Amino acid sequence: MEKIFNKSQIAEIILGPLLLVMIVLLLPASAFSFAARVAVGTVVWMGFWWITVPVSAAVTAFIPIVVNALLGILPMEGIISDYFSEIVVLLLGADLLAIAWHETGFDRRLSLKALCIIGPSATQQIIVWFVLPALLSTVLPNAVVCMVLTPIAFAMLQYITKEGSPIRSIILAAIAWGAGVGGVGTPLGGAMNLIAVGYFEQLTGREFAYLDWIVRLLPFMLLLIVIGVAYLLLIKPKNVSLEGSKEYFQGMYQELPPMSRDEMLSVALFGAAMLLAFLRPLFEAWLPGLKPAYIFMLFGMLTFVLPKQDGTALLTWERAERGVGWNLLFLIAGGLAVGGMISDSGAAQVVAAQLVNSHLSGGLLTVLLFVAFTIMLAEIASNTAAAAIALPVVISVTQELGLNPIPYIFITAAAFNCAYILPTSIRAIPVAHGLKPSFMGKNGFALTILSILAISMFGFALMQFIPAFGII
Repeated sequence: MEKIFNKSQIAEIILGPLLLVMIVLLLPASAFSFAARVAVGTVVWMGFWWITVPVSAAVTAFIPIVVNALLGILPMEGIISDYFSEIVVLLLGADLLAIAWHETGFDRRLSLKALCIIGPSATQQIIVWFVLPALLSTVLPNAVVCMVLTPIAFAMLQYITKEGSPIRSIILAAIAWGAGVGGVGTPLGGAMNLIAVGYFEQLTGREFAYLDWIVRLLPFMLLLIVIGVAYLLLIKPKNVSLEGSKEYFQGMYQELPPMSRDEMLSVALFGAAMLLAFLRPLFEAWLPGLKPAYIFMLFGMLTFVLPKQDGTALLTWERAERGVGWNLLFLIAGGLAVGGMISDSGAAQVVAAQLVNSHLSGGLLTVLLFVAFTIMLAEIASNTAAAAIALPVVISVTQELGLNPIPYIFITAAAFNCAYILPTSIRAIPVAHGLKPSFMGKNGFALTILSILAISMFGFALMQFIPAFGII
C-alpha cells in the first residue's frame, strides 16, 4: 500500500503548529497580548503550510477556525463570517458564470481568439498577462479583474502548454500580481485608495482632486509593472516554446461553427453582471444592497433557470458542484479570517505603536520602514486593512517629527497596493487554477524585496528633488 505521507510531509505537518507555539512563547508578553501572539503564530503556521503544502492549501485555510475554537482569542462569529464574506459571494457567482462558458463552449472560442491576437510567444504572453490586468485594475476592482482574466488565460494555456509547464505558473501569477499593482494608478483602484483620499481631505480641509493622485502615483504603478514584467521574464526558462503558431490558431478559430445561441446567452449573463457592477454608482441610491458581489450571484443563479436551445438548463447543480473552485473560495476565506485575527487581536496595532515610538528622522530609513510595514500588512491581512492601519501610523510619526505627511501618504499608498507572497486575497485565484503556492512564495518574496526597495528609493528621490510631489 502506498504511503499517504512521506517523512518530509509528516515533519512539515508537525512543524506547523509547533511554530504557533514557539511564536506564542517567544513574543514578549509585555508588548503583545496572548490574543496577538496567537494571531501572529497562526499567520506563521498558515504561511508555512501554504508554502510547503504538506496538506491541501484549502485545508490550511481552516486553521483560524480550529485555533480560535481551541484558544478562544476572539468571538467566533467574526471569524466564521469571513468564510462567506462578500468577496466569497462575488467569486462564487463569477465561477458559476465561467462554468456556463465552458458548458456552451465559449471558453474555447475565447481562448483561440486570444491566441490569434496575442500569439504563442512566451515573452509576449507574459507581458500581456501582466500589463492587461494592471491597466484594468486602475478603474475596476482587482478581484473582478483577476476572476475574469484567470479562467481565460487558464483555458488558453491548456491548448498551448502541458500540465506542469513553468510558463503556466508564470502567466497565472502575472495576472494576480498585475491586478494587484494596477490599483496604484487611480483612486478607483480599490477601497484602500479611498481611505487614503479620506485622510488627504481631512488633512487639507478640502476635496481631493483625483488628478493629484494620478500625477503622483501613476509613475509608481509603471515602475512596479516594469519590475514585475522584468522579473517574470528573468525567471522564464530559456529556449521555452509554446505549442502551435499564430497561423495555426487562426485556422482553428476559423473552423469553429458560428457562435451559438447558448454561447451568446452565457456571454450576455457575464457581460450584464460586469456592466451592472461597474455602473453601480448610477443605481446605488435606489438599490443600496445590490453590491457587485450580489450582482454576480444574481446572474450566477440565473444560469440554473434559463434554458438552452435544447430546453435544458444552461447549468445544473451537479455540474456546478464539480466546476466551482471550492479551493479558491476557502483560500480567500482563510486569508480574510487570519487577516481579521491580526487586526482584531491588536497584533498589527502593537507593531504600529513601536513605529510611532521609534526615533525616526523622516529620511530614507523612515520611508523604508513605512513601506516594509505596510506591505507586510497587505500580505497577511488585506490591502484595505493595511491602509486602515498604516496610514494613521504614518501621519502620527510624520506630524510628531514636524514633517509634511502628504508625500509619505502617497508613498504608503503605493505600498499597500503591493502583495505577492501568500495565496490569500486575489492571489488565491491562480492557486485554485493550478499555480503552486511554493512558486508564489519563492518568487513573491523576491518581488516583495524589489518592490520595497523600489518604492522607498523612488519615493524618497521624488521628495528630495520634486517639492511639488508633497503639495496638493
